[in-house]
Amino acid sequence: MAAPVLRRGCRGRLWALACVDGGSCHGRGAPTGSPSNRIRGQSSVAQQPLHTAQKPRKGEHNWAAVVGLEIHAQISSNSKLFSGSQVRFSAPPNSLVSFFDASLPGTLPVLNRRCVEAAVMTGLALNCHINKKSLFDRKHYFYADLPAGYQITQQRLPIAVNGSLTYGVSAGKERGQVIPKTVRVKQIQLEQDSGKSLHDDLRSQTLIDLNRAGVGLLEVVLEPDLSCGEEAATAVRELQLILQTLGTSQANMAEGQLRVDANISVHHPGEPLGVRTEVKNLNSIRFLAKAIDYEIQRQINELENGGEILNETRSFHEKLGCTVSMRDKEAKQDYRFMPEPNLPPLLLYDATSLPIGADPRQVIDIDQIRETLPELPSVTRERLVQQYGMLPEHSFTLLNEVGLLEFFQNVIKETRAEPKKVTSWVLNIFLGYLKQENLAVSESPVTPSALAELLDLLDSRTISSSAAKQVFEELWKREGKTPGQIVSEKQLELMQDRGALEQFCYSVMDVKKGNPRAINKLIGLVRKATLNRADPAVIKEILEKQLSS
Repeated sequence: MAAPVLRRGCRGRLWALACVDGGSCHGRGAPTGSPSNRIRGQSSVAQQPLHTAQKPRKGEHNWAAVVGLEIHAQISSNSKLFSGSQVRFSAPPNSLVSFFDASLPGTLPVLNRRCVEAAVMTGLALNCHINKKSLFDRKHYFYADLPAGYQITQQRLPIAVNGSLTYGVSAGKERGQVIPKTVRVKQIQLEQDSGKSLHDDLRSQTLIDLNRAGVGLLEVVLEPDLSCGEEAATAVRELQLILQTLGTSQANMAEGQLRVDANISVHHPGEPLGVRTEVKNLNSIRFLAKAIDYEIQRQINELENGGEILNETRSFHEKLGCTVSMRDKEAKQDYRFMPEPNLPPLLLYDATSLPIGADPRQVIDIDQIRETLPELPSVTRERLVQQYGMLPEHSFTLLNEVGLLEFFQNVIKETRAEPKKVTSWVLNIFLGYLKQENLAVSESPVTPSALAELLDLLDSRTISSSAAKQVFEELWKREGKTPGQIVSEKQLELMQDRGALEQFCYSVMDVKKGNPRAINKLIGLVRKATLNRADPAVIKEILEKQLSS
């Protein structure tokens, strides 16, 4: 049977249905080998009240998708949110667990100042209102890797609210244009992370590692202003850059430092929102985009075929490329929220409300934190465009690739070449080699100094463009040679003897019998005869002079 697929993307926010041959992998049961990560928690994204999904009208094929995100970022801190236990990735299991983390009787939470400062800094960077008074709550649910039987969070009054995040989406025929978009930030709250459940299917047992239990998290809740996987992925990537720039989170998704839950629904334009599903624990930007687009398509398929959408939690099966059902959410779970009795209200101050004579070690000054904010990615992009005359899309690429901006700036400092030429070489040649071999910038065999020296040779017309690419290829071989040494060994310098070059031109013209329409061919033949050591501009000048005489 033909399976419906989407033909239009998210820029128009409308999804159109077409049919092609193929099948689908969605269903109520998880397939063999599906992820068994334990899922917990209920969506806190504020969509409109849920409505029963209506069957589509006959002949109606336009759909609008609504996507909201909840993003959990692990705070960069030496210790956990409420205990002095160290935070370290890949430590031996259960080696970083305090009495409080294990929820032994009589232990009390002590709030980590660094985590509060990170939350305030993140809120300011996302244009949020910082609440001078925020509260902690207990959210009760029972899993083996949550020893206390509850999570300390901020359900009633979070530390930051009502912000915005601006990101750029590629558009145009060649996707070279960047269109700015904005998603509202509902709130930012501090909360504890849970431990890890490690499932051993071979022995049919589950092991518990509490190293992560109690680690400080920032939960950033985005309003449902997104409409497809591309928008969601770009927004999350922008948030990741902001967190890394601030230093509030390393936001390494591969290490679980940034995890995303997506709430997704579809409806006909002009009608109430549909029933939403939640796709949990997405730990890759690429998989985030795939999961959202697949889930949008799955829901449209279901409604077009007369079915209904269930309010459920799903996970994304990375190998099959589809979402699978995990549990039904129709029966709302009672988390029995209650005020955290062991933590007083969290009070923050600004310049106008700071108590006279207050010990700066005992209070947090919002305005003081505001003054320490670094240059944010959006400002950096604007500066790059204005300072170096590069296209906006080039500035996005420089920031999106980890370490690429620093590499670019180091090359700029050491070379006399024009910034546009440096931009071209870094984004086209250098980045192309990295992607071809799947290397990070930090793993590159070509250093900024080496590329700067190469561009100086090209800028001084010591070598030609083709020779420069040949030198770069030699540099990539990790033989430890400088560009100057490679040019000398392979005799790649441009010919400076104009008399000798004229002789080459005359001999080639004799072969071609002076055909003026073969000028480009003649230039190619001369360059080949000189082993690419001749300057094409000089060759053309000599040939045109001879042909006109």
